[in-house]
Amino acid sequence: MRKIGILGGTFNPPHIGHLIMANEVCEALELDEVRLMPTAIPPHKQLSDTATPIQRLEMTELAVTGNDYLHTCDEEVHFGGVSYTFNTMQRLLAKEPETVFYFIIGGDMVDSLHTWYKIDDLVKMVHFVGVRRPGSMSLTDYPIQFIDTPMIDLSSTLLRAKYAQHKTTAYLIPKSVDRYIRQEGLYGAW
Repeated sequence: MRKIGILGGTFNPPHIGHLIMANEVCEALELDEVRLMPTAIPPHKQLSDTATPIQRLEMTELAVTGNDYLHTCDEEVHFGGVSYTFNTMQRLLAKEPETVFYFIIGGDMVDSLHTWYKIDDLVKMVHFVGVRRPGSMSLTDYPIQFIDTPMIDLSSTLLRAKYAQHKTTAYLIPKSVDRYIRQEGLYGAW
């Protein structure tokens, strides 16, 4: 039985906070791997100043390069449409029935878990793993295993603003992702 972590998100762009979260959960739970899975269209947030789903997937692939335990999952990007975790996990479980999935979410998502599509069914399909974030309460009535990780108050929103204002993103984002953003002219970068 393989133990696979799934860290979903927009990854608009992926940053060191995502990588720290994935790596720490992987080690703490002794998972075989963690897959970072960009959404096609997120149901809970409006994307502005966004890269395309394919660009977000490509940036995520660059971000995990070099770590044997972190990979990407293109399930939602290639399926397209609004990305509901319940539907995605149904497809993944059908493809990998011998796998136990651990769905990793930040504290902000813990706070809104009650709003997720078919959440009562989803909690029977996956093990939820929560990682606290600054500014979130991380409270829910749903079963969640919390993992303590270094907290970093970093968001993709902040990074997009830094690119738009032509400010430094050094040490906040992998260099390979930074190069991609600048080559593609994303978020107003040059």
